[in-house]
Amino acid sequence: MAVSFRGGIHPGDRKADTKDKPIVWLSPSRLMVYPMSQHIGAPCKPIVSVGDHVNMGQKIGESDAFVSAPIHSSVSGTVVEIRPHRHPNGSMCEAVIIENDYADTLEEGIRAYDDYDKLSREEKLARVREAGIVGLGGAGFPTHIKLSPPPDKKVDCVIINGAECEPYLTSDHRVMLEMPETVLDGLDIIMDILGVDKGYVAIEENKPDAIERIKACLSDHPRATVVALKTKYPQGSEKQLIEAVTGRQVPSGGLPADVGVVVNNIDTCTAVYNAVTHCQPVMSRVVTVSGGAVNSPQNFRVRVGTPFAEVIEHAGGLKENAAKVVMGGPMMGIAQFDLSVPVTKGTSAILAFTQKEVAPKPYSPCIRCGECVRKCPMHLMPLYLNAYAQKGNLEMCLKYNIMDCIECGVCSYLCQCSNHPVQSIKIAKAKINAERRKQKGGQ
Repeated sequence: MAVSFRGGIHPGDRKADTKDKPIVWLSPSRLMVYPMSQHIGAPCKPIVSVGDHVNMGQKIGESDAFVSAPIHSSVSGTVVEIRPHRHPNGSMCEAVIIENDYADTLEEGIRAYDDYDKLSREEKLARVREAGIVGLGGAGFPTHIKLSPPPDKKVDCVIINGAECEPYLTSDHRVMLEMPETVLDGLDIIMDILGVDKGYVAIEENKPDAIERIKACLSDHPRATVVALKTKYPQGSEKQLIEAVTGRQVPSGGLPADVGVVVNNIDTCTAVYNAVTHCQPVMSRVVTVSGGAVNSPQNFRVRVGTPFAEVIEHAGGLKENAAKVVMGGPMMGIAQFDLSVPVTKGTSAILAFTQKEVAPKPYSPCIRCGECVRKCPMHLMPLYLNAYAQKGNLEMCLKYNIMDCIECGVCSYLCQCSNHPVQSIKIAKAKINAERRKQKGGQ
């Protein structure tokens, strides 16, 4: 029986164009761009200089901050520039630019280790940290921190997020079909690091082939269980996923570890496996390239640092009526205005839409229909949050628990008046966080 949570919506999944397309390895470009911020937390500082030769897998960015993750080169070649470059999030970010020599000379130490199962928990965790692994579902939270919860947080289970509830996205689906053993081996390593005996692979029921593929491998992974989820958005959000799988509710302002759970993405599992068994850092990720304005939708394994424009060209390029390009899913993704931006660790998809697909509805005042309240997965009141955010009344925004908003976009999707509440909420949350940082800095 498929499980779920209260609230949410079921938009058309739009996955037909790529769900049956095998992952194709993409050749890297001549110039590779590595932003020094590809994660939640402190950005890295370059540890290479212009003119240096680097190997594939060599660390090129590092930070001493606890909440951070190192950056590695995905090619061998020469550092030609270190300068600000446009980031997919729209900001300018310091980046290391490497001219690819196409030799793929591997950094020393990246190889298969047969005795990895003899490593201590601390040694496995150190390899995860050194590999620069972050949540590859798009959130970008450093994985080594997730796998080292505070002593007072008693984690007893791990959930691997195979929901992939955003429309169009099929990268996790293909990983489950093509590399199920690697996913489950990665889950085993994560459970060993955390010292738990319960692991769940949660998959939406619109992926029956993935459910069967993972189940067929469970005989070698007795601690793992497959959980079928109802097809609903945002089923893959951590708090909603935890409620669906375990029945536990993460408290307001809390984290999954507060209810004894750690959640990781499907491709993050494969990255953990590669890090612990081969000392291999994050150098590539699976990216879905789709949307009505793409000539040949595909699933690619793309090396981090490859410009969006080149990835799109490998999918046949854009149609003449292309109107918008988005990184990530259509519900939570970020619209792009510069296709020279590079694929980062958090790039799960590059979607291109026609004008018909993005045609906005005319704006009108809120009619208080209440749909956003009924379907909000966090049980908030988006219509009031939107009104107070637009007036700049941050005190009332906090009273209505604005910081609990997961910015899933359900309210904007449902709004008959084209009010786009999630945009106002994001701006208000940013102002609140800025004010809190200011107050903290003044103490």
